[in-house]
Amino acid sequence: MASSLLLLIDDIATVLDDVALLTKVAAKKSAGVLGDDLALNAQQVSGVKPDRELPVVWAVAKGSALNKLILVPAALAISAFAPWAVTPILMIGGAFLCYEGFEKLAHRFLHDPKEDAARHAVLVNALADPAVDVVEVEKDKIKGAVRTDFILSAEIIAIALSTVAASPFVTQFGVLTTVAVLVTVGVYGLVAGIVKLDDGGLYLSKRSGTGALARAQRAFGRGIVAAAPYMMKTLSIVGTAAMFLVGGGIITHGIPALDHAIDALAAHAATWPAVGGVLAAIGPTLLDAVVGIVLGALVVAVVSVVKRVIGGGDKKPQLS
Repeated sequence: MASSLLLLIDDIATVLDDVALLTKVAAKKSAGVLGDDLALNAQQVSGVKPDRELPVVWAVAKGSALNKLILVPAALAISAFAPWAVTPILMIGGAFLCYEGFEKLAHRFLHDPKEDAARHAVLVNALADPAVDVVEVEKDKIKGAVRTDFILSAEIIAIALSTVAASPFVTQFGVLTTVAVLVTVGVYGLVAGIVKLDDGGLYLSKRSGTGALARAQRAFGRGIVAAAPYMMKTLSIVGTAAMFLVGGGIITHGIPALDHAIDALAAHAATWPAVGGVLAAIGPTLLDAVVGIVLGALVVAVVSVVKRVIGGGDKKPQLS
């Protein structure tokens, strides 16, 4: 009896160790998507009245938790009954990330500034007009953010599943559940902190007093207010780069010939004097990004042609 109990405890400890180790690996692999998820969600709730920012973030977080409740069982079912589908799903998700990243670049360099100005004016006027139902505007933003979260969460869960595809069901369940909880709490906790960062800076900048501590607090607060927009821009840039790195990496790993070719190039670069070690270390990642950019450009071109054919290319400014 005692030996059976000890064996059971040992088995549980082994499973927990496996879950912790594989969760760490899964989190590392999905770090790029997490960065993008953080940047996109912080942008999604921008434009909301300051006193409504946290309620909106909380509403999106609840939607994200519901997404995970759908995605984790679906991923476990795929792993149990159709494990062959994991790689195709990852490839589709990787292609979507590349598409979204290149669409951002295309919008940044090829868009009409008047369109952005019109969109911003519509949103500002809507929030300022007492006749407009602000709750409905918020609902539209929440729905859009939850839809975006579903896509990115599906990619994160798929990446986590690929990490534990050969593990027992209990380990898969533990890793996917842990990743889902950590992602939801971590991302939306950080989003809440980011959207209120400027408010915190403004509060500190208005601290009264003539002492050294009060002056330091005011200076720190002004620094936060000044840095907040740049931090958001940096998050956006990092998130876009992560789309190409993660998406391109998924595509290259899913095509054995391409993956082997990149490994061969990295091995050849390692023989170069002086810079060989550096090129071997960063070369595969850079080539993954190149693959992601090229694929993203192709998908954007195809989608643009399809939109023109079906007449969906012209869009009016939206509130979301």
